[in-house]
Amino acid sequence: MVAPEELGLDSRMVFRREALEALEVMSSGAHALEIDFSSTRSMDSSGLGALIVVQRKAAEYQVSVRLRGLSQELRFLLALTKLEDLFEIDIAEEV
Repeated sequence: MVAPEELGLDSRMVFRREALEALEVMSSGAHALEIDFSSTRSMDSSGLGALIVVQRKAAEYQVSVRLRGLSQELRFLLALTKLEDLFEIDIAEEV
């Protein structure tokens, strides 16, 4: 799935709903929900909250959440908030 250009107050509900729907329809053999952040320019606290909700629901399904295409700013935000360990971060795709 693709994250919005700005993951924040205005887009968090749609993002969360789409991610949770993706988790529900994933095949039983799937190991990770992949979220592409290559087009995402910013994320605020409400966007982080939506991402955490998705991660918790994925954990219930025993599925990890893989983030790819993260900018240095978004990686720094995850590190600053000590949330980076909750996700698989694809460093090779970093922009």
